[in-house]
Amino acid sequence: MPPSVLPALSLQKSARATRVLVVDDHPGFRLGVVEMLHDIDGFEVCGEAGDSTTAIASFRDLEPDLVVMDISLPGRDGIEVTKMMLAERPHTTVLVLTMHDELFYGLRALKAGAYGYLRKDDTLTQLADAVRHTANRTHYVSPRLLAQLINKLAHTPTVDEEGKPAIQGLSDREMEVFHWLAKGLGTRQIATQLCLSIKTIETHRAHIKSKLRMPTAQSIVKLAREWHELDERSSSLKRNGSCQQAADRQGLRTGHS
Repeated sequence: MPPSVLPALSLQKSARATRVLVVDDHPGFRLGVVEMLHDIDGFEVCGEAGDSTTAIASFRDLEPDLVVMDISLPGRDGIEVTKMMLAERPHTTVLVLTMHDELFYGLRALKAGAYGYLRKDDTLTQLADAVRHTANRTHYVSPRLLAQLINKLAHTPTVDEEGKPAIQGLSDREMEVFHWLAKGLGTRQIATQLCLSIKTIETHRAHIKSKLRMPTAQSIVKLAREWHELDERSSSLKRNGSCQQAADRQGLRTGHS
């Protein structure tokens, strides 16, 4: 067994149990999730993984029904791993559990095929609800992310004058480029960040310009920054108005990504 895989604490012996693979690079947090899952009837933890390579190997070997997935992993990020897993076994469901509260990551996760997106410092009740909903192939989104999504949709055009999709119509990779444009990176810097060629990034920028019907490259950057600033304001309000959750006392520690 690879060193980054830990055996489940005590597998429930139920033929109808939903088999869960827990993927997170922080052992303490992973343990908290495993313990929580053991307290939910109808679920059993079939394995754990702490990096993307082991996660994919465990996924293939264990064939879980549900994957609880972190975003920040050694190797590929959890969203890329999610896409790889679902390409192989589309009927698997994925719940993304992360400290990232930016709308950008939530949109990427859902576009990748995840059925759920939850923050690590949400309550244990929300985590249990998210697991149950996701296992039943019902979408579950963190209340914080949902509030941000509604706020952003209320302030950002989602369609152009002809009713064609705008930002929501961008591909996952185009959303990544759009995100880094908002951060102030140029084409060469984005290419380095995503390990792609400059020509590829230029192509993505051209597609973004076309899909969003922007007249110039500068107008794309301006929109990206406005989108990012709105996201930052919404996230800041949520952070400033929130208190420490009971999850911390159960081993689900904040500060992990």
